Amino acid sequence: MSAETTGARSGRASLGPIFLTVFIDVLALTLVLPLLPYYAESFGASALTVGLLLASFSACQLVSGPLLGRLSDRVGRKPVLVVSQLGTCVGLLVMAFSPSIEWLFVGRVIDGLTAGNLSTAQAYITDETTPEQRTRAYGFFGIAFGVGFLVGPAISGALAKAYGFHAPPLGAAGLSLVSVFATATLLKSRPAPQRGGRTFFGGLAHMVGQPAPRTRILELFAYVLSFSMVTGGLALFLQRRLDFDVDEVGYAFAFSGLVGALVQGGLGRAAKRLGEHRLSAAGVLLMVLGYALLGPATGVTAVALGLAVGSVGSAVVRPSLTTLLTGAVADEERGLALGVSQSGSSLAQALGPALAGWVIHEGWLGAWAVLAAAFAASVLVIRWLSPSPSV
Repeated sequence: MSAETTGARSGRASLGPIFLTVFIDVLALTLVLPLLPYYAESFGASALTVGLLLASFSACQLVSGPLLGRLSDRVGRKPVLVVSQLGTCVGLLVMAFSPSIEWLFVGRVIDGLTAGNLSTAQAYITDETTPEQRTRAYGFFGIAFGVGFLVGPAISGALAKAYGFHAPPLGAAGLSLVSVFATATLLKSRPAPQRGGRTFFGGLAHMVGQPAPRTRILELFAYVLSFSMVTGGLALFLQRRLDFDVDEVGYAFAFSGLVGALVQGGLGRAAKRLGEHRLSAAGVLLMVLGYALLGPATGVTAVALGLAVGSVGSAVVRPSLTTLLTGAVADEERGLALGVSQSGSSLAQALGPALAGWVIHEGWLGAWAVLAAAFAASVLVIRWLSPSPSV
């Protein structure tokens, strides 16, 4: 057996626990995401208020993302993951027992202020893999996302129908506790990466001052803005265009997750053949096409086609761009790079649902999807205008 094969198997084994915790976290997230518009509307919220509720989590994460990323560089990934997961659990419990729309916002804010789970998990994966293995590793990360989106929304709709809107966030809180236990007992503690000499803000300025990481962060921002506009407005779109109830919206999210999970299985081979740069560009073009098809859709088949094409594209873009970003910075700055990227993505995740809520509130259902397609296309515009090398 070759050393390369042995190393690859060892890498997969060491990443097993982190994939498990990511899957549990995503499952908890997807139990809540399709439900929130209906939960908020049960308190009399408008479509615009629903968009702001979805955005509040990411607005808080905008602040916490780079701080938690830098903290994970200094104290290690595992402690930050545990604290983040505990914060998620508390936020979900507040949401589960919310008596009003204001308390729903409180729960989302608590969750957002401690939301370092995914960026820290990505930093852990980067620490444990070689550059050649990274896109495949992030592909498995994407499988966890895809399967979570497959299972979570379907369960969420069934729970909400049977037991009320408080049941899915309560179940998600229980999953978060399982995630804390899995992280604490299964994930290996690693020494913190070597600490750089810069302060946090000095390191931040240093990073965004470099063309290559700056370009990747901007590309990820545009991608997430497009994706979050679709996910943030999909339930409202389906409710108004096709009169979908909460369980049917859950099935739509589940279908999207299934497509994404299937695509991730072949991502490693595609990355080797095309390279991350061309692979991400192809994914962006599929996102543009899928969202453009979604806008004028008036039936289930047309919606399913638009979601399928867009989901194939989005499943390809995120891991490819993340690999390009981590390859553009020094080892000791990975956590900071992913934290800054997460902060930019959080801004996009705050803007996307808020914009989607406003557009749909105004009755411009087709414009919602067209704007999402335009934001996806801007990834390639940023790349074309960038002076950074195509790596």
